[in-house]
Amino acid sequence: MKTIYYCLLFLLISSSAFAQNANINNFLVKEGLLKNSKLAIIAADSLGEPMENINGVYTFTISGFTQHIKFNDGVGNLPMQLDKSSFVYVKHENDKGTHSKLLYVYKKDGTLNPYTINSMWLVLFPLILIFLAFAFRRLIIIIVIILLVYVYFNHSNGLNLSTFFETIFDNLKKAF
Repeated sequence: MKTIYYCLLFLLISSSAFAQNANINNFLVKEGLLKNSKLAIIAADSLGEPMENINGVYTFTISGFTQHIKFNDGVGNLPMQLDKSSFVYVKHENDKGTHSKLLYVYKKDGTLNPYTINSMWLVLFPLILIFLAFAFRRLIIIIVIILLVYVYFNHSNGLNLSTFFETIFDNLKKAF
């Protein structure tokens, strides 16, 4: 009877040692330390401070592609390189919900500068332009041209229509 008790106790202790109990509920995206046109995801707390206790493999969706990213001391490097400036949509799902960020990564002279974009601006900018078009009828042609340039810029930099709506719906879920 004692041997069964000790075996169960050993299994309980060993299973809790390998359990991944740290969730990533917030993250930062920065340029990788090697400056090789790759991005790094840094696990952070709600205040934006890095969490160095995150280790293991976590699943992220990067612009529609599922990636298994290995974290060491709170930092995980993305395996893909960026050739040019583009939009990057990073999403992580865990037990506490979906956590996502839309970034515009500006590449200049081999360095990457990621800028976080609030997805409500993706909706507000066209709505403001449409409101101006209805308010000032003489500006309709100019506003239609601006909207077409806006759509072309988003599409040519990797923000297709499905990602556009996904970011908006994820942001609405967070708001409510």
